[in-house]
Amino acid sequence: MMKRPILFGAFACLALVGCGAEQHSDLRQFVRDSENMPRGRIPPLPEVKPYEPFEYAAFDLLDPFVPRKIEPSKIAGKRHPLLPPEDRRKGPLEAFPLENLKMVGSLSQKKEFFALIKTPDNNLYRVKMGDFMGQNFGRVIDISESAVKLKELIQDSGNDWKEEERMLLLQDEQEAKK
Repeated sequence: MMKRPILFGAFACLALVGCGAEQHSDLRQFVRDSENMPRGRIPPLPEVKPYEPFEYAAFDLLDPFVPRKIEPSKIAGKRHPLLPPEDRRKGPLEAFPLENLKMVGSLSQKKEFFALIKTPDNNLYRVKMGDFMGQNFGRVIDISESAVKLKELIQDSGNDWKEEERMLLLQDEQEAKK
């Protein structure tokens, strides 16, 4: 019985000798060859610039999503000559943008011509030459049977005021039904 463990030990030693053969010789040769190859140079790291803090003050900026009404500017303490007087009482049609007002008719009384203007809240107003309409200080300069001509004061990006002519055309009956 003693022969079996010895026999088993002998076979185990033979198996280990068989496994000890040179394996991965090609891999070992590649490592030896790569050590002898010229080495590449790693470029130096870029220079790190010092951090400069930036203060973001968004609360001091104007909100681009809030509509603003342009306030008349004052030049050297005086009111701009194109603007109407400050003590002038504003008319009801100056509460609406000009795009929301519609001319629905015209009439004449005693050689004076009037235009009928309809507001978005379906009120009807009669305007004559010199009356103000719209939110840009628009003054009526001409009334015909089919249109009202206005001169508006527009403030450009440089805070300069300029006059521009606008027309409010007579609304067709079909447009009135829409």
